[in-house]
Amino acid sequence: MNGDNLNKNIEKCTEFNEILSDILSNETVKQMHNYIQHGEISCYTHCYYVAYYTYLICKKLKLDYKSAVRGAMLHDLFLYDWHTTSPADINEKGVHAWAHPRIALKNASKIFNLNDTEKDIIRNHMWPVTLKFPKTKEAFIVSCMDKYSATAETFMNCRNRITNSRIYRYAYVFLGLFIFRIF
Repeated sequence: MNGDNLNKNIEKCTEFNEILSDILSNETVKQMHNYIQHGEISCYTHCYYVAYYTYLICKKLKLDYKSAVRGAMLHDLFLYDWHTTSPADINEKGVHAWAHPRIALKNASKIFNLNDTEKDIIRNHMWPVTLKFPKTKEAFIVSCMDKYSATAETFMNCRNRITNSRIYRYAYVFLGLFIFRIF
């Protein structure tokens, strides 16, 4: 996932951004920028990427891509730092992986009039961790794109941390000197 190219593609996709215009301009949704999801990626950016991948797939498969995109953008609207806060701290039962879909659905339902597909997406996006299988094809796709994005974001963060570390730079220079001496 090359972030720069992806962002350029998303910016050019007028229909995608029009579907999300009311969600992206909402002040509560904008708060997602304040919470890190994976590595250095904010919750907002993570959801935005998941929504874009979902848009591409659902549109290609002639599914309800509008509901899928909206549900994907709201799937992690839990609004707390899951690295330092547990759901119990905000009067919710369970660990973050199981509790945050309920919290996100509750938060999204307060702001937006959600249809059944959007609710299914938010409620069941953590399958198979939560064991509740999504009821709609769109929710299944969002669940898959969520896992794909989380994996890519985590990998990119690990790669950046390694390549920016001092030991990596020294090893690279040492390897270069070693190779230079051989030839």
